[in-house]
Amino acid sequence: MNQKEHLEHKKNVRALVITGFGINCEQEMAAAYHLAGASPEIVHLNDVLEGKISIHDYDILNFPGGFSFGDDLGSGKVLANKIRFKAMANGKLFFDALKEFLADGKYILGVCNGFQALVKAGLLPNVWGKFDQEVTLATNDSGKFEDRWSVLKKNPDSSSPFLKNIDLMNLPVRHGEGKLIITDELTRTEIVRQSLNCMSYADGFGKPTPEYPFNPNGSVLNCAALTDPTGRIFGIMPHPEAFLSIYNHPDWPRLKRENPDLPEQGEGVTIFTNIVQAIISGKKSYEP
Repeated sequence: MNQKEHLEHKKNVRALVITGFGINCEQEMAAAYHLAGASPEIVHLNDVLEGKISIHDYDILNFPGGFSFGDDLGSGKVLANKIRFKAMANGKLFFDALKEFLADGKYILGVCNGFQALVKAGLLPNVWGKFDQEVTLATNDSGKFEDRWSVLKKNPDSSSPFLKNIDLMNLPVRHGEGKLIITDELTRTEIVRQSLNCMSYADGFGKPTPEYPFNPNGSVLNCAALTDPTGRIFGIMPHPEAFLSIYNHPDWPRLKRENPDLPEQGEGVTIFTNIVQAIISGKKSYEP
């Protein structure tokens, strides 16, 4: 593929960014896709449910962070119920449309509140392939909203395309209910066996840890992110879309002094670039 064809493919990668009902990180997520070379579009979920927009016209569906429905019944729970049980204007359940979307080899991303919604809707981790809720995300062990930067360590056995060529990553956390809880031991065993616990909270040396504040919520397995068995559904509690520039980092002056050649692009962009490249590769493989 020559440079011109490559750029054309990137332009044709379409990212649907859902907003509405208290979601408030849609602009940052759209900016991340823009930096990654895709074509993002911010759409209210009601426009999808009312048939004005079809998710099938897009390559990746995104649920950003925020406080959907005020977190009144637990973070992401009401949004999860809408995702799972709401019928669209054509009479089909939105959840069935999501299954078709995934069957077509497409991708879903959820960040923070979006991650909570994917978990509670049964899309993550979906160990047993039944789209039932298998785990949950609950109140941080600290009992308070955590707003701090964290170090994440990739599970080296994860093959999710979202995490290609990533080892360590710095990202901010902004959540009150980010503690992963797994009550079923068989499910926990399968999550570990399939490396679905794809990113862990780590200490300053990059070692996964349960210690606070490195692990800001007390998650089982020190888990900061999950994928499904296909690797095409990815959910993460910290915010990659909030680290698009080195100048987003609170310690950027020291980082630049210690490494004058440090890229000005923030580490979070890598996740979006990775998935755009994966989509391009998939499009190329289907070309005659």
